[in-house]
Amino acid sequence: MFRTKSIMILLLLSTGGSLLAQASRLTVDTKNETSLDAQQEKRALQSLMQLVEKEIMSTVDAMPADKFGFAPTDGEFKGVRTFGQMVKHFSATNHILAAAALGEEPPADAGDELGPESVRTKAEILAYLKGSFNHLEKAVQAIGQTSIPVNASPISPLKRGEVTRLALITETLLHAYDHYGQMVEYLRMNGVVPPASRP
Repeated sequence: MFRTKSIMILLLLSTGGSLLAQASRLTVDTKNETSLDAQQEKRALQSLMQLVEKEIMSTVDAMPADKFGFAPTDGEFKGVRTFGQMVKHFSATNHILAAAALGEEPPADAGDELGPESVRTKAEILAYLKGSFNHLEKAVQAIGQTSIPVNASPISPLKRGEVTRLALITETLLHAYDHYGQMVEYLRMNGVVPPASRP
């Protein structure tokens, strides 16, 4: 036991000197610590947004039109949204956060994250969803444009003074995968294999 401890101490001492020497050669680039390349951030977010849009759009389209009113009933599902209501909620949230990222007022028809009452059929819901992704694309395009203001949004945890366009767009991506998981479950409960899981 004593011999093992001695070997460990010797190893630490022998490597400690080289680690200290390496650490003394490290330099911190403080000039670039807070700067972002707006064009690079924009391109990266466009790529991610395209992947999310493709995955969500194909998943929603895979649900049969007569199942847009489906909501689980087995287990603790009382009061959950139907599939169609979930997609409308997701789309409305995209619109609300995109509007904030563009310094716009939230769309009146977003209906407190519910989406327009008039949007009911599968085709209408898909069109509303597509429109929400188009709105987000405009917000991504505005990254780096200081002439376009950014608003805080009541549905975002980010408050005035800490909200940024990049953060609001990132929030939409987080929200997307929250609902994507739910959409996949709804599909599988109806015997539909999600497009991303097909061979």
